Amino acid sequence: MEPLTNTIAVAEKKAGRTRRLPTEFGILAVLIGIALLFEALGWGMRGQSFLGNQQRLLVMILQVSVVGLIAIGVTQVIITGGIDLSSGSVLAVSAMVAASLAQEPGYARAVFPSLSGLPFLVPILCGLVIGGIAGCINGSLIAITAIPPFIATLGMMVTARSVAQVYTRGQPISMLAENYTWIGSGAVPVAIFLISAVIFHIALRYTRYGKFTYAIGANPQAARVSGINVNRHIILVYTIAGVLSGMAGLVTAARAQSGQASMGLGYELDAIAAAVIGGVSLSGGAGRITGTVIGTLILGVMTSGFTFIGVDAYFQGIVKGIIIVAAVVADQYRQKRRRKA
Repeated sequence: MEPLTNTIAVAEKKAGRTRRLPTEFGILAVLIGIALLFEALGWGMRGQSFLGNQQRLLVMILQVSVVGLIAIGVTQVIITGGIDLSSGSVLAVSAMVAASLAQEPGYARAVFPSLSGLPFLVPILCGLVIGGIAGCINGSLIAITAIPPFIATLGMMVTARSVAQVYTRGQPISMLAENYTWIGSGAVPVAIFLISAVIFHIALRYTRYGKFTYAIGANPQAARVSGINVNRHIILVYTIAGVLSGMAGLVTAARAQSGQASMGLGYELDAIAAAVIGGVSLSGGAGRITGTVIGTLILGVMTSGFTFIGVDAYFQGIVKGIIIVAAVVADQYRQKRRRKA
């Protein structure tokens, strides 16, 4: 008979392998299941293939790329134990500023006639800077004044949206130059999203930045004791999230070939939903960019699939809310099992 100690060792080893199994496998299975469900519903209700329409899939991926950019930043914020409700509004103000500096030269109704026709890098950099400033303010309020992240980012959500409206008194900005709008054409938004995902996946998993982010989310006090400058790192994480929201604003304005204060409404909730569905724990300290990417695709497949089979948009919101709640409940269950283990 095999010694008891060996049996225990083998059992612990198997349990360790089970715990180390990435949650992304389960999330990917959900994505595949939802896609196959809509494929079956498509043939049954419409007599058409859902997955076989390349144009539909391209539109879906383009739509989720903007939310995905925001979700990458939101993921890092949530891992630290925070939340960001301002990303949709930051997107809007960044889009407005960038669009105002990217108008065609000689356009009579340009916001800044003397600045029209600038090199395309100028509006891009300005949009990113605006996003970074908004994120830095969020992080500073949270880190220095100890305001709860919910309140700090809620204030920024209202303020940034109002700034976007005041910037041109609610008027849209049109006639954007082609040397700027190319970043929203074709597959460029998807490429920006995927490159950003790869960069921050590597940063979170293989660099000190990632180790500090997870450590702060798991136990801020222990992180301080271990020598991590928690306040500075929180400011950095929120600033990065703001820059990514600014990038999403640049892409949105370029795709629409205009800047509008209403851009990005509700995007912050979709980004948070994508992160939570992707396995990011709202308690902090757990989550991966790969899971967030899959979660973003799940939202995209659901939206596209419901539209494909003719489900009312209001009903889509109900289903999306149910899925978010289910994802949070699943996260709480995982946390409870981890504490018991």
